[in-house]
Amino acid sequence: MRIEVAYVGSGAEALVALDVAPGTTVAEAVARSRIVERVAAPGEALAYAIHGRRVDPATPLREGDRVELTRPLRRDPGLARRRRAARQP
Repeated sequence: MRIEVAYVGSGAEALVALDVAPGTTVAEAVARSRIVERVAAPGEALAYAIHGRRVDPATPLREGDRVELTRPLRRDPGLARRRRAARQP
């Protein structure tokens, strides 16, 4: 089955299309893509999503899935919004 693994970071981006066997997990596909090594992404700090929805590394993939490697947020968006609102007159 055909899947994609994608990463976009500050100054680096990669998209790898792979043919994998049924039952392949997110973690296996990411390892096989070698994206983490190619773009020097912080592997231990990454999380995973499929089509924008957060998933566990042990999640089995389906035909056409797009695995996205996501970086941790620099700040809590809700907290940032509240701080901006508090500064408004």
